[in-house]
Amino acid sequence: MDSKTIFAARRSIEQVEEGTDLAPKFDEHGLLPAVTTDFTTGELLMVGYMNADALRKTIETGEAHYFSRSRQAIWHKGATSGFVQRVKQLMIDDDQDCVWLRVETDGGANCHVGYRSCFYREIPTQQDAAKPLSFTTTEKVFDPKVVYGDAPNPTKL
Repeated sequence: MDSKTIFAARRSIEQVEEGTDLAPKFDEHGLLPAVTTDFTTGELLMVGYMNADALRKTIETGEAHYFSRSRQAIWHKGATSGFVQRVKQLMIDDDQDCVWLRVETDGGANCHVGYRSCFYREIPTQQDAAKPLSFTTTEKVFDPKVVYGDAPNPTKL
């Protein structure tokens, strides 16, 4: 392992798929998907991305750090809102190109829009495909304008 990193070099399929070395495979942009669920319920809370520094900080602190593609910066989940995601378990998939965070969230909110989960709308399928999105959750945990003020929405349109 390089002294600057906690990640091993990828040497073989056997090492990556069956070994004990952490050798993540970041994509051409230096990112890997990060799926985040509630530790207790298993509810899907969000999907984000991590670069090497965000993954390293998550491992070192036990709190979720992600890489914002729109801002091109690492962000500590909850640093502004107070809804910190405390990592209870961090998993990596078979070919080490995706991580799964099982977290407990201080305050229960995980979405910058104010909902508990970022997945709060359902897409109609098959016979109902012409219908609009439907909300599966309508209650917000917090008011984003109160927490973030008039700051621009972090999501690019």
